[in-house]
Amino acid sequence: MSDMTDTTPGWLSSDELEMTRARMPILYVEAVPVRVDDSGEVTSVGVLLRIGPDGTVSRTLVSGRVLHHERVRDALLRHLEKDLGPVALPRVPASLQPFTVAEYFPTQGITAYHDPRQHAVSLAYIVPVTGDCRPRQDALDLVWFSPQEAVSEAVQSEMPGGHGVLLKQALAHAGCVI
Repeated sequence: MSDMTDTTPGWLSSDELEMTRARMPILYVEAVPVRVDDSGEVTSVGVLLRIGPDGTVSRTLVSGRVLHHERVRDALLRHLEKDLGPVALPRVPASLQPFTVAEYFPTQGITAYHDPRQHAVSLAYIVPVTGDCRPRQDALDLVWFSPQEAVSEAVQSEMPGGHGVLLKQALAHAGCVI
């Protein structure tokens, strides 16, 4: 028996996923990629630039579903590699306790997080990366901001659905004084 979990990317068809999203919460992982100095302090935060299905450009974090029969650690690594490239060299925390659990609702105003497609529960992690990050798939670019720049009104206004709030929570959790 292999130690690796076999994950099939299309574990649900588009129609099955849409039907499931309408009936039950979907589990996600989200990662805030950071660069840290020798003392472990966050020096910069990586934010992705994406084009949404409707053609709008926005900033976002590494995010994706946990597949059926996939460990959370494996899902986190899969999405980090998918969004940041194979040589990002993420250092997934030894403890998989998230810094927060974000609850996304299709109805705005229930929490700070909103996803019009579904009710989703997301485990959020701060992940230091040491390698060369090259965005892949649907990400246009990865921009590194200082913690102060990341919480600026200009960056926050480009982060829909609560990702700006999540980024602020991550920086607060990491002890960044903003």
